[in-house]
Amino acid sequence: MLDTTVRYVTEDQLASYHEDGYLLVKGLLEPEEAAMYRAEQHALARRLASPDTADPTWGSARELTDAPTALSGWHDVQFYSAAFSRLITDDRLTGVAAALMGTPNVQLHHTKVFIKPPENGSPFPMHQDHPFFPHSKHSVLAAIVHLDDAPEDRGCVRVVPGSHKLGPLDHLQDGLPHLAADRFPIEAAVPVEAEAGDVLFFGYLTVHGSGVNVSSEARTTLLVQMRDPQDRPTEDLHPSRGQGMMLRGIDPDARA
Repeated sequence: MLDTTVRYVTEDQLASYHEDGYLLVKGLLEPEEAAMYRAEQHALARRLASPDTADPTWGSARELTDAPTALSGWHDVQFYSAAFSRLITDDRLTGVAAALMGTPNVQLHHTKVFIKPPENGSPFPMHQDHPFFPHSKHSVLAAIVHLDDAPEDRGCVRVVPGSHKLGPLDHLQDGLPHLAADRFPIEAAVPVEAEAGDVLFFGYLTVHGSGVNVSSEARTTLLVQMRDPQDRPTEDLHPSRGQGMMLRGIDPDARA
């Protein structure tokens, strides 16, 4: 048993994660820290915005709402702001990840930042992350760092508890992979409301999505996808500039 399990998560939290496929860690960041990172992310959005910036809204998201929606986001945020380099290596974040994965070594797969704008922030259809970057040991997990509050009306993440036990599922391939709405309706999934500073961890086999932000405030998040460095990809998908960076521990398979 890793000593990080005791230090970063309780035995009850660990059991809950393995049973449900997700864990919301309350107050991992202090409110002041979350506010600082939120300001940095919105400043970054203003710096990077251009007429050529692509809206990362999924085409299949149009099935979830009749109204036009919008979304802004970027990969590899740590290459644009040193603040995020510090955050993705923060001992509190990587300590929980290590405990949940059952390894002292945590390797980066990729990062993304998202801002769901007020009133029409785009939803995400229900899906597993597995089809985007399948791995042999299924250790990959996501951490969604909430930089402001995410109640249900801001389009919080919704999950299907225990769905990770189904293993990799067949996804529809019209556009980005997603699951059939009649099998996994988004309204039937559990909303995981969060406050600024909370972090939602879930495995890449856990079925999840999110609703439309219909509130008057933006929803701001950082997504960090992590893995055990000894869990190798089974397909060469989803390349990232930062992929392979060690966030915690060592890479036991590294060769000069």
